[in-house]
Amino acid sequence: MTAPATVAVAVRGSGSRPFAGTGTLLRFALRRDRVTLPVWIAVTTVMVLSMPGTLEGLYGTAAERADLVRQLRENSALRAMTGPLLGDSLGALTAWRVGVYAAVLAAGLSLLTVVRHTRDEEESGRDELLRAGAVGRHAPLTAALLAAAVADAVLALLLAAGLSAHGTAGAVAFALGVAGVGLVFATLAAIAAQLTESARAARGLTAGVLGAAFVLRAAGDSGTADGSSPLTWLSPLGWPENVRAFAGERWWVLAVLAGAVLVQGAVAYALAGRRDVGAGLLPARPGPAYGRLGTAGALAWRLQRGGVLGWSFGFFVAGVVYGAMTEGAAELLADNEGTRQVIARMGGEAGLTDTFVSAMVGTLGLVAALYVVASVLRLHAEETSGRAEPVLAGSVGRLRWAAGHLVAAFGGAVLVLLLAGCGYALGYGRDPGPILAACLVQVPAVWVVGGAAVLLLGLLPRAAPAAWAVAGAALLLGWIGPALDLPGALLDLSPFAHLPKLPGAAMDWPPVLVLLGLAGVLVAAGVAGLRRRDVGG
Repeated sequence: MTAPATVAVAVRGSGSRPFAGTGTLLRFALRRDRVTLPVWIAVTTVMVLSMPGTLEGLYGTAAERADLVRQLRENSALRAMTGPLLGDSLGALTAWRVGVYAAVLAAGLSLLTVVRHTRDEEESGRDELLRAGAVGRHAPLTAALLAAAVADAVLALLLAAGLSAHGTAGAVAFALGVAGVGLVFATLAAIAAQLTESARAARGLTAGVLGAAFVLRAAGDSGTADGSSPLTWLSPLGWPENVRAFAGERWWVLAVLAGAVLVQGAVAYALAGRRDVGAGLLPARPGPAYGRLGTAGALAWRLQRGGVLGWSFGFFVAGVVYGAMTEGAAELLADNEGTRQVIARMGGEAGLTDTFVSAMVGTLGLVAALYVVASVLRLHAEETSGRAEPVLAGSVGRLRWAAGHLVAAFGGAVLVLLLAGCGYALGYGRDPGPILAACLVQVPAVWVVGGAAVLLLGLLPRAAPAAWAVAGAALLLGWIGPALDLPGALLDLSPFAHLPKLPGAAMDWPPVLVLLGLAGVLVAAGVAGLRRRDVGG
């Protein structure tokens, strides 16, 4: 008996109440996510809790911290990236440095969890099987929201406990602000799941709102030094900073987060009661049966183009923002030896400005690894949903079917990095040549991560989602590793550690060619495995 069928039997006889079977479905959801949720929570927790020690090494005296506060009040570009610094304690510095990014990670965790257990289940047909038992109308949605709430609650408890040494009130305020943003985007994803007919569209819509929220907050924080801009208040990512953790907490702002969660949750339940199972409230646009979709490659592009365009736009905007903040950030960091050392470990030993550019471009490369994994795993989604079999039942071979998706994944990685470089050069106002070279040199490492995803898909299809762990490990080592001064042998596990630190450093071709060769071997082995195994096996 399959797992969904087991759950259906377990809830049979629970009655016809709207929430009947919620507990069983919640336990099933948590069991399915028993690896994904802990890893995501652990990465976010480590990122936050590692920061106080790092900042203490960088700004060890009260005078240094007070000077940092003064400089940030005059540096709008850096405020746009990290938000305002509202106090000079280590807790306040931690909330400033990682608060926005912790909230973004909590939002991503929550929206993916809700979409997976609502729209993904409907799209695959498993939800209809479960509803064949005595499952209440709102049980699947409630279980998905509760699964996200459990994850956010665990994250909040870990953050509050870990930061309590710097002030209990501030730690609780910070943790509730981060978890509150997660719940806001959980309920927003629940609304998107009612509007659309595909999980991909639901994820894209919610992620687009998250990106817009980041841009709104950045625009608001660049104009004010205390988070009081109307644009900041329009963004859910601006609400946690206005809680003012470790800087005279304003508990009433948490009511704004709670109100948004309640309103959006009510809307999601109202919409869920007005549609058929498997359908969305927004009509799906029928696709052409000929022309652009006459080949497997055209179909792959049709499926991947939303992701490619969305990531391309996001990388271009991120490049513009990073470029605009380069001069101000370099001036701010020039006065702190500890910060210079961390940036040097991330970007090399060249001049401070070139080192900062290299570090920021390296961060974009790390994020591009997430894009290539998401695109490669589109093949896995097509296979597990059963949509690949009708395509392969005709004259389309597996290699041709996979090739279109892999071109979108690996070619799209080049495109997003090129656009990031163009945006960086535009924001920085300098010669684009060195910056584009710095972006393109990230491609071999990104392709190695993508090659690992292809290898898992071809040889161990059930373990294919573990490719997210590969990308997450590279991101963790590249982002937090230098700040923690981890051993070089550990940092070298990431392919990004072997890239030349452009601009500023000399181009070193051997490691680049080795990484390209390794990526080719991984892809070839994965494709060979895909051709030999059973589809769906």
